[in-house]
Formats: sequence, C-alpha cells, structure tokens
Amino acid sequence: MRIQVSRTGGFTGIARHREIDTSGRADAHEWETLAESALTGGRDTPPDGVPDGFRYRITVGDRTVHCADPRLTDAQRALVSRVLKEGA
Repeated sequence: MRIQVSRTGGFTGIARHREIDTSGRADAHEWETLAESALTGGRDTPPDGVPDGFRYRITVGDRTVHCADPRLTDAQRALVSRVLKEGA
C-alpha cells in the first residue's frame, strides 16, 4: 500500500511531501491500520485552517482526504508525523 502525505502552510510556507510504500515491510499491518484510521476523520475538500497553521493531504491507495491544524485526529497526527519523518 502506498501512503502519501503532503503538508503546506505554516509560518514559512514550505511544502513537504513524503510517501511510504508498505509492501514488504515487517510493520506493514501497523502502517495500514493507522492509515485507514487517519482517513476516517478526513474531509474530501481542504478545510479552513488557522493562520500559519499546517494543512495536510493524506492519500492512501486511491483515496485522498484533507485535514488541518489544529483539528487533526490522533490517528492523523500520528500518521503525518511518521510519514514525514520516515518517508523517502
């Protein structure tokens, strides 16, 4: 499964994009479960954020959702953090 996270906004306005391919990973099930949970709280269109806050686009397989600080679910926050930290 391919998991992609894009982050825009923030004080400096620097965009980041990272992705994880869970194929062949020993922890694939953990990633996929977290990704599915993150999709649950997302929106089909970008939400209004707060000034200097981050906005996120999360794509898991062929499904994309949007979310923004400070209203991320725990699953979204965990997934965004992991993908942006570990992504290629």
